[in-house]
Amino acid sequence: MKIKGIWVITMLMSATLLNAKIKLPNLIGDNMILQQQTDVKLWGEATPNSSIKIIPSWSGKEYTCKSDKQGKWLLKVQTPAAGYTPYEISFDDGEKISIKNVLIGEVWLASGQSNMEMPLKGFGGCCIMDGINDIAYASENKGVRMFTVPKRQCYDLQITCEGQWNIPSPATAGDFSATAYHYATSLSRVLQIPIGIVSCAYGGATVESWLPKEILQNYNDVPTDKEGIEKWQEWTRPMLMYNGMLNPVKNYTIKGFIWYQGESNVSRYDTYGERFATMVEHWRKEWGQGELPFYYVEIAPYDYDQSHEDEKSPYLREAQFKAQSMIPNSFMISTNDLVEPYERMNIHPRNKTTLGRRLSYAALNLTYGYKQFHIYHPQYKSLRIEGNKAYVGFDHIEMGLCRNYDIKGFEIAGENKIFYPADDVYLQWQTNEFIITSSKVLNPVAVRYCFHDFQIGTIIGGNELPAIPFRTDNW
Repeated sequence: MKIKGIWVITMLMSATLLNAKIKLPNLIGDNMILQQQTDVKLWGEATPNSSIKIIPSWSGKEYTCKSDKQGKWLLKVQTPAAGYTPYEISFDDGEKISIKNVLIGEVWLASGQSNMEMPLKGFGGCCIMDGINDIAYASENKGVRMFTVPKRQCYDLQITCEGQWNIPSPATAGDFSATAYHYATSLSRVLQIPIGIVSCAYGGATVESWLPKEILQNYNDVPTDKEGIEKWQEWTRPMLMYNGMLNPVKNYTIKGFIWYQGESNVSRYDTYGERFATMVEHWRKEWGQGELPFYYVEIAPYDYDQSHEDEKSPYLREAQFKAQSMIPNSFMISTNDLVEPYERMNIHPRNKTTLGRRLSYAALNLTYGYKQFHIYHPQYKSLRIEGNKAYVGFDHIEMGLCRNYDIKGFEIAGENKIFYPADDVYLQWQTNEFIITSSKVLNPVAVRYCFHDFQIGTIIGGNELPAIPFRTDNW
């Protein structure tokens, strides 16, 4: 009887394998957007050691591959130029399945923490500017499609995730990342092609949350064992978002990344730049597509009132700015002007429209060659002292400066290293320098601009972009 039972089980297992259908990850499904004019990866599972035939309708070309002994398979398919023609892709291992309404366009991955996750419908107590209008009229943006990776933490590497590709409508758009949605709609309108977003963000995540164990093991202050990890606040835990959310999507062929994160690293600003650059380098290796563009957001002004964070966010912003020189093919946009005074204690500013568009303008200029988009923020260039006056010069003011009075945000210090708000600031247009004085500082040695947790400056470039906060000292 025992031998007969084993034989029956073996036969049932064999029948199951013989009848196994091709199984696709959720990312490969109806309504998806594939990256144009490249070899995109398609992958899934099938009967072990079986032959899979794939035919995309845009070419009718037959591609074949063989699943391995675990039933996994992966191949590359060449895509045409972007357009709004819907296509189908058939998969056949003896039993045919098809995915429908596939568009060809540009695909970007959006990641970070809550300000990237924040949907068009907002969070409780945190609204999105015009969010209800964007949701109401979302059906006008049929060229934009979004796959939102569900929030998940895992101790082991995952290869699949839930979710589906959604087309904007009043029924779906409320759950779209607001920043990513405005990025996508702006790109789609300018380029006149479909834009796909894979949204992979987790509120409160640290940069360490998006790094794998083999890298985190090099950091003495970061645990990689379960006991140590669970001592961290749940939303900040290292490694777990990488395992549960990023690893399942790394096969999807993309054009580049957009990123909004840093608030949860404020208290550890001194390690942020190096770890951020390491993360970008690792992600690019995972995708295997070279130095993919990486565009990111400077964290917004916010009054951090916890003792371990208070007045440390300026140094995190400084680390973000400096990271541009550490990360090839990267660019940072500033948010100094995108908060309202009443948002001082709101870590989720409502204006995600301008934010998403600024990211898109960076991509349009640097990735797509639209140089008429002037994307560079005024940024500190030089300091010289004459008597009691500090002269501060700026780079990237090719479009001029939009304000030469009521200039706010400057502070000045003498040798005692105590900073005082400037009494008088005016623009010397002949040299494009700001002349700064304070009655309390007779012999100035250093200047700071908006170098606080929450301080909104008034220096705006001719391209309507704010000056990036800075300091001239290293105290």
